[in-house]
Amino acid sequence: MQPTGRIPARGDIRPAGAAPGGDRRSAGHRPGGQGRAGTRLATAGLAVVLVSLAGFGLWVAFSTSRATREVTFVTGLRDAFETARFALAAEESLERGYRLDRDPQALSELDRTARRLVDALAFVDRYGDKHDRSPIALIRSQHEHYRQLSRDMLAAVQAGHSAQAAALARQGRPLFQAMVREIDEVAQHERAEAVTALTELRQLARKVEVATPITFIGGLGLLTTSWLIMVGYQRRAERQAADSHHQALHDALTGLPNRTLLHDRIDQAVRQADRDLGPAALLLVDLDRFKDVNDTLGHHYGDLLLMQVGDRLASMLRDIDTVARLGGDEFAILLPRIATAEAGVDAGVDAGVDAAVEVAKRLTAGFHEPFIIEGLTIDVEASIGVALYPEHAGNADDLLQRADIAMYVAKDSHAGFVVFDATQDQHSPRRLALLGELRRALDHEQLVLHYQPKVDTRTGQLLGVEALVRWQHPEHGLLPPAEFIPLIERTGLMQPMTHYVLNAALRQSHEWQRAGHEVSVAVNVSPRRLLDLTFPDEVADLLATWDVPATRLVIEITESTIMADPVHALQVLSRLNATGVQLAIDDFGTGYSSMAYLRNLPVHELKVDRSFVTHMTSNASDATIVRSTLNLGHNLGLRVVAEGVEDRATLLELDALGCDAIQGYYISKPMPADDLSRWLDQMPARVSATMPAPVSATTTR
Repeated sequence: MQPTGRIPARGDIRPAGAAPGGDRRSAGHRPGGQGRAGTRLATAGLAVVLVSLAGFGLWVAFSTSRATREVTFVTGLRDAFETARFALAAEESLERGYRLDRDPQALSELDRTARRLVDALAFVDRYGDKHDRSPIALIRSQHEHYRQLSRDMLAAVQAGHSAQAAALARQGRPLFQAMVREIDEVAQHERAEAVTALTELRQLARKVEVATPITFIGGLGLLTTSWLIMVGYQRRAERQAADSHHQALHDALTGLPNRTLLHDRIDQAVRQADRDLGPAALLLVDLDRFKDVNDTLGHHYGDLLLMQVGDRLASMLRDIDTVARLGGDEFAILLPRIATAEAGVDAGVDAGVDAAVEVAKRLTAGFHEPFIIEGLTIDVEASIGVALYPEHAGNADDLLQRADIAMYVAKDSHAGFVVFDATQDQHSPRRLALLGELRRALDHEQLVLHYQPKVDTRTGQLLGVEALVRWQHPEHGLLPPAEFIPLIERTGLMQPMTHYVLNAALRQSHEWQRAGHEVSVAVNVSPRRLLDLTFPDEVADLLATWDVPATRLVIEITESTIMADPVHALQVLSRLNATGVQLAIDDFGTGYSSMAYLRNLPVHELKVDRSFVTHMTSNASDATIVRSTLNLGHNLGLRVVAEGVEDRATLLELDALGCDAIQGYYISKPMPADDLSRWLDQMPARVSATMPAPVSATTTR
């Protein structure tokens, strides 16, 4: 097919010059014809010279133009495939960013990115030859399927079905890799043709430079002009090729290496580590709350901030280290030969970890200094994930994945930086299997509640129980919360999980009430449910269903739950309080709650975290924290409960400090409901043996 439009056809271009002509009449001999013949001969010779000069000039012009158009053509096709490749990578990155962070900017950018890929394929389909167009239909088909999976995944994310979204993302990964292979294969062919065209252009230049001074000295000016034109075209083509190569390997905003170049350098670092028998480290750096900068100050300031972050990271590293921008607010730092260069010791796994940790600490400290952007002071923090080769991964892709996992653990835990540990990997076969079985566990009531008593510190009177969920797995036995609660928090099962636990706890409270035990039940609630404005209505419906007074239900929340969104948290807590439900702050002292918010919250109880209580008899700092928390709670008119009481010495010290209630293994471990009923019957004897003041204690009737 003959290409149309601005790009000329590939192939031979034949000059359309007029053939040498002249007078078509016969040149017969006439009198005095020798002079005229000489004149005619001279004229003919001059004509031949002029025509030859003109033909040479035309040949130079048309040959140069043809070669330049060839370079432009193949460069255009190569750039189209590069654009398609980059658009596909950006599309995948935006989808992953939206799935993990739900960034609306990523969602709005996604369709434009997909359109760029479609336009690039259309360009090739229009202007390319048969070889260029051969994979287009397959790539289009794969991309349409990939886009459908993407739309389904985005819909799942928006609906809160994270597990479905993750499954769709994994399903789309092979399609993404297949498209990348197809595009890279054809792009490689176009790059080879571009190199060939440039080689031909250079060869033409050499021929012209040699032939011009020998054959056409009289046409020096014309030849010089042609040569200048040719050189100009050549230099422009070379600049375009160099610019395209640089853009393919570097981030357009910061000028840092991009993911492609980083991947290549990781491969080099891995090969070098194998030769040196030493480790290499990869650090993934993700800015915390970068979206707030964009939303508040605009993308201009966000871009300037990213540029400064890249410069600051580079300034804190060695010349052999690589700082790359992976996209958005995510950077990567490659540390080859990390052990010997950073730790000053023999290369090895432990030395590599220590050296990488030192670098992570230095980078974290580097973010303590604010950034000055056009007169504005901006404070930014970062979460850093650290992974090492060969300890954590055996290739570049796995190393990036492990560092990414560690980075998200650091972000979730606000730890600053985290070194990868295999237990962090939510994609291990066992965890993936458990994730798939969680909904079935809810449907088949495999989740069971154990109850831990909470008693009066002085009298031993039962004040209530805390409901703690366990998973009675048909194959793995009784699983503790740590095995499956983190999985639930990453899926859309938190709402049905909370409803399940509340329903089971209130049903059991109703059973105890019928047996003559009026026992209040405490249930822990996640941040996601606390910020759900429909949650108070759900609680009220369950209380009505099981005919349990609202005062016998205690909702336990953490400080971090409140501080995640104080306005909505206060709204939900106020509605729960209005129904009569009791409210408690669990694990107090481990978060960062504001005293102003604490003073205004409608809570009734503070629970001192076990991390302070367990060692308070041997650790003066823990004892001081417990004493201060007791004073704070009592001054605010709240009941204070100490968790983690495991011996009599701790009980006596808490009693001396005036603690209202205790909970822990010294009183009882968490137990099934039937065991708790028997425990209640034996409680008077237990009280006389364990409490400071042996008095008769019974449950409130």
